[in-house]
Amino acid sequence: MIKQIIASLLLFFGFSNNLKAQFDGFSHEIGIIAGPIAFQSDYGERYDFSTNAGNTGIGIGLVHYLNFTFDSNYNYTSRSYFNDHFKLRSELSFITSKLNHFGEYVAPNKTSLDAQQLRAMSGNTSVTNLGTQLEFFPLSIRDYSAVEGSFAPFVSLGAQISYYSARTSSTLGALGTPATTFPKYLTPSEGRAFGFSNENAAVWSIVSSVGTRYKLNESADLMVDLKLQYYFSNWVDGLNPNPEIYKENRANDWLVWLNFGYIYYL
Repeated sequence: MIKQIIASLLLFFGFSNNLKAQFDGFSHEIGIIAGPIAFQSDYGERYDFSTNAGNTGIGIGLVHYLNFTFDSNYNYTSRSYFNDHFKLRSELSFITSKLNHFGEYVAPNKTSLDAQQLRAMSGNTSVTNLGTQLEFFPLSIRDYSAVEGSFAPFVSLGAQISYYSARTSSTLGALGTPATTFPKYLTPSEGRAFGFSNENAAVWSIVSSVGTRYKLNESADLMVDLKLQYYFSNWVDGLNPNPEIYKENRANDWLVWLNFGYIYYL
């Protein structure tokens, strides 16, 4: 985990130094973001509204931007397309979500042992993310910066290293026995003894978002963005029924995060 974080930091700072060498300086912005998340995992029924609405949580983060429109003295830099339409965003964030099974298989009228086992199973996952995104603003950043009350829509794409802590339990007792565990979670999966796992691990993820800034005043913006984060693992939620047998659970875990933020220009 430590080696992966160091590699991410070196990648970020190396990229930043290259940018500084190629462009006429930059200024800095810092901010805080927070908002609800919807975790898409192996809990619940795919495409079920109650699953999407029920497996939710909260996220909070710190963000830092390199603004290439202004140098460190807040003077305009040379006007190039990159300087006027891109910002580099680094982010440290934390998300947490409770997880339960929803859908027709756990409906109140289902009285089988399978239904009872699914209803009794619950989980929790917490994820710390560190990484960068390149944000593209279709409209001029320089023009936006000059007008209070203006909007600056953007899209972004980036990568993060994520460290997750997943926990799974049941009110019927310890998981791992036929009496407490839904059958498909008893099957070994990807090196684990079962299709569930209480584990801490690091994983890479891809992030993409769409949003907008609102110019509050000359030194501050409000921001809202809708972020999609895709993890290169199916264990982030603590569940992963053997994908060779249970094809309906073969997709990796991912989430949607609606962010609200306050950005301050240094």
